[in-house]
Amino acid sequence: MTTQPQTGHDDGSAPRSRPRGAAFLLSQVGAHAATRFAERIGGLGVAPSDVGLLRMIATRPGRSQQSLAEELGVVPSRVVALVDGLERKGLVERRRNPQDRRNYALHLAAEGERVMAGMRDLASAHEDEICAALDDTQRAQLTELLEAIAAQQGLTAGVHPGYRHLPQ
Repeated sequence: MTTQPQTGHDDGSAPRSRPRGAAFLLSQVGAHAATRFAERIGGLGVAPSDVGLLRMIATRPGRSQQSLAEELGVVPSRVVALVDGLERKGLVERRRNPQDRRNYALHLAAEGERVMAGMRDLASAHEDEICAALDDTQRAQLTELLEAIAAQQGLTAGVHPGYRHLPQ
């Protein structure tokens, strides 16, 4: 008969069983990492969802709101609201698409460029802090395993599924 690991209590109370399993640990570490990331970037005046969109625009300057919606897996009106928020913060500019004046081409504004420059150092420090218990080989192995799980679950590479659940 196998038993779950127990946590001892110095106060004499009965030990509790701990949850086991990879899914719980993924959730636990993921929630912790997300909280720490939000704390880190707070000084830049942005939220994690802002950073993800800025990264997507920075890697493909001039992309359309429609292409963002497709990549995020959300309706186009949702992207309009998200980009409106970035534009209000002075992070993104909508420019008329020279090939199709009915559409806007998205570009980082100067403030968006500044935020993304600051993000590079913060993201590296965040990665190092979260993975401090692992050596380089273990970190690479963990990344590979998590990529396999994400692919099997049908998640879009590089896109946080939380965009589908952001408040309006």
